[in-house]
Amino acid sequence: MGIAFVTGATGQDGSYLCEALAREGAEVHALVRRGPGGAQDPGLDELLTWVPGLIVHEGDLADAATVDRLVAEIAPDEIYNLAGISSVAYSWAHPVTTGIVSGVAVASVLHSAWLLQERTGRTVRVLQASSAEIFGDAPESPQTEATPVRPRSPYGAAKAYAHHMVGVYRARELHASAAILYNHESPRRPEAFVTRKITRGAARIAAGLDTVLTLGTLDVTRDWGWAPDYVQAMTSIVRHEAADDFVIATGVGHTVADFVRVAFARVGIEDWQAHVRTDPAFVRPADAAIQLGDASKARRELGWSPSTAFEQIVASMVDHDVELIADGGRGTPA
Repeated sequence: MGIAFVTGATGQDGSYLCEALAREGAEVHALVRRGPGGAQDPGLDELLTWVPGLIVHEGDLADAATVDRLVAEIAPDEIYNLAGISSVAYSWAHPVTTGIVSGVAVASVLHSAWLLQERTGRTVRVLQASSAEIFGDAPESPQTEATPVRPRSPYGAAKAYAHHMVGVYRARELHASAAILYNHESPRRPEAFVTRKITRGAARIAAGLDTVLTLGTLDVTRDWGWAPDYVQAMTSIVRHEAADDFVIATGVGHTVADFVRVAFARVGIEDWQAHVRTDPAFVRPADAAIQLGDASKARRELGWSPSTAFEQIVASMVDHDVELIADGGRGTPA
């Protein structure tokens, strides 16, 4: 194995990806950004526990000069750009920041990779973590790689720009690909996400720590998969003979209410409606009602398929939160 450079390494996908690459014997480099006041990324210690040999570089993805310097110094064979604003809700409050970090910064990564390839004469492979949000409220369901890109949120718009830039640099003969990722979960999902809010809420209510879980819309449909499966898809895409775009999804839709029902059932609460309240303050503007992906191309060309059923995904997250409470861990609200 060669050298891999991963941005967004302390996130859910980044941590699984760094682990997988290290197991393969790759030299793994990670870009980590310090928080406000220079605070260390709170996920770094855990990441270093999971990936002891990880080589960490501090820097901001939005700093083009830093990105260019690191890519030149590391000279990676594979670049996985997973960094960016991860919350659609956050993007509505911070559209400019979202555009810079999740959109414009991707152009810096691609350009730095292209410069490295031009200078060394060897293939540099780049994977951009794209999103189903680029399709917005799509005119067709399920969505494929051919579905029109017309986002309806600042998050989706930033991802759409990045997605188009992948195509631009692919035309310049950079091996640049995009994984159009649909929702995917695991116990490593941060607590700010609604799925983790649900599983933590179910665990806390079952433990008698809370009585009510407050959410936004319950009837939107999403295509939920297992994060390690999606990370495996990323490495398959990077190593595919031809650079291309691939939808990564399960093709099975569930509502938020379904997620709540399964989570509460896992802790023995059947009457989940008695514990759940909805608040318009948590409803996103212009949220797509249905996101459902068709991963036929990935199945056909990559041999990829999801391994874990929806109920198993939810159960693993709930069990994790139950264990955290039992161990006196992060059972309190984030």
